[in-house]
Amino acid sequence: MFKVNAQLTDLFRLEYSFIPKSKSEDQYTRLRALFNYPIKIKESDYLVFGAEYNRVILNLEDTYPFETSGLNTIHIIDFNLGYTFKWNEKWRFGFKINPRIASTLTRSITNDDIFINGGVYFVTDRMDDTSLIHPYRLVLGLTYNATTGLPFPLPFISYTREINQYWEYNLGVPKSSLKYNINNKNVLLSFVGLDGYLAHLQRPTIVNEQEVDHISLSVIVGGAGYQYFFTEHIMGYMYSGYSFRLNNVLRNENREEIYKLDDRNAFYLRTGIKYKF
Repeated sequence: MFKVNAQLTDLFRLEYSFIPKSKSEDQYTRLRALFNYPIKIKESDYLVFGAEYNRVILNLEDTYPFETSGLNTIHIIDFNLGYTFKWNEKWRFGFKINPRIASTLTRSITNDDIFINGGVYFVTDRMDDTSLIHPYRLVLGLTYNATTGLPFPLPFISYTREINQYWEYNLGVPKSSLKYNINNKNVLLSFVGLDGYLAHLQRPTIVNEQEVDHISLSVIVGGAGYQYFFTEHIMGYMYSGYSFRLNNVLRNENREEIYKLDDRNAFYLRTGIKYKF
């Protein structure tokens, strides 16, 4: 029975994403690096420290009615602190706190560049239970992300179920997928998911006689991918597809939309390598 594509904790990841703007020379590129370091406290209790860095590069080559040099590079830095323990024989509980810096970082960091995110999760994992015909894993949680602009937690759902030794599906929010395990090293999949960011502009821009203080990107993407396991824990991957909804917007201090940089759907590419625990 092939188990290579189990959803595990990423200890290290390097990733490259690319979305070109339709009918334009503009491009969106993201470089991502993250690591997590779990510390065993008890037999089934772990404290997890980690960090993630995203460098978003906006190559704005079109002509705009305002100066775009202050929008070229956006930095998103997350610091992660999490704790997980076995709640009972069936369920595991975990929580995490994620202070975030999301800014153009052209000047010294201020309170406007800092956001506090986090979440709580309940997990039941029976993917290795040989008594089940269709092993499964269920994750239920609530997450709070200050960059969404919503003053309340949002649901996190992930249900993974094995159909047979080759097929496995995942249904959830913010992503879902269907996987086919060719063998212990090769996996094909289709997917749909949400992505995006919001960041503070340290050098506000005047657009349509209004001051712009934030930039945001929200995108829904779907497509197909390939995963290759170099070892049991080291995996390379490439996902390609198309954005069903893309919204790249400049916003004011109250996060109200001032100017839409792009809303045309486009090609999507993401590739990288990760080490999984």
